[in-house]
Amino acid sequence: MFAYVVRRVLATIPVMAIVALFVFSLLYIAPGDPAAVIAGDQATPEDVERIRQSLGLDRPYLVRFGSWVFDIMRGDLGVSIFTNLPVVTMIKQRIEPTLSLMIVTLCLAVSIAVPMGVVAAWKVGTWIDRAVMGFAVLGFSVPVFVVGYLLAYIFALELDWLPVQGYTSFSQGFVPWIENLILPAVALGSVYIALIARITRATMLEVLQQDYIRTARAKGAGQTSILFLHALKNAAVPIVTVIGIGIALLIGGAVVTESVFAIPGLGRLTVDAILRRDYPVIQGVVLLFSFVYVLVNLAIDLLYTLFDPRIRY
Repeated sequence: MFAYVVRRVLATIPVMAIVALFVFSLLYIAPGDPAAVIAGDQATPEDVERIRQSLGLDRPYLVRFGSWVFDIMRGDLGVSIFTNLPVVTMIKQRIEPTLSLMIVTLCLAVSIAVPMGVVAAWKVGTWIDRAVMGFAVLGFSVPVFVVGYLLAYIFALELDWLPVQGYTSFSQGFVPWIENLILPAVALGSVYIALIARITRATMLEVLQQDYIRTARAKGAGQTSILFLHALKNAAVPIVTVIGIGIALLIGGAVVTESVFAIPGLGRLTVDAILRRDYPVIQGVVLLFSFVYVLVNLAIDLLYTLFDPRIRY
């Protein structure tokens, strides 16, 4: 097992190296002179040159990249061009709302989607199965921002049950914290629920045809025991894989969701930085999101050791 863990950890190193190179190159992929674009039309040549020096554009590419990687290893992601605050500080200020949104969305999606997929597989061909699959198609088809605006209009503006926007810190109480996250979590989780439900149904249908399921039925095992103890356990590998891969949906959807519901998180910070062409902030946030995604996939790979006894080390 130790050798397997070491191999998986070492495999993430070239991935993160490629990600780091791409994130660093964002500054140069943008059309035109980044310093001139940041400075604006009214800037003087001296202002443009000052920005070029602050971004390190007056040094060779490889030298800048090496220096940037060295700073990252020391925990330094640079300084914002517009606020003059360290990017690490800005991320720390915005990370709680995003983490809260993603955790609530993940818990909500898994607790709803997995039972939906199991029931749809159990009642395959019935109206329950068709209803679940219809919801899954709808969840894939409707954009997150459309779902968000509909939920805000119905439950916040018309019914006045929940706040329409904003975020309340967990330290100020659980109830106001969760009230501000319900609508964003449902909007963000709609496509995630659809994805997990479909994969759960497809995997459960395959597992329910296996011989050991027929043996469990012949021994008199209850339907609930068969579904959740025998079938779901053996169908867990692809389901867990999809849950891990779906983290990318949460990261991308958080940018849209936080903008719709005015949540001051990393997604909103990313949008603001892109609009202002604050490249150090963009690089820092994108690198953080990429690092989290790689770590999540590494964790999913390691979880295989718990669910799939066929893995050899």
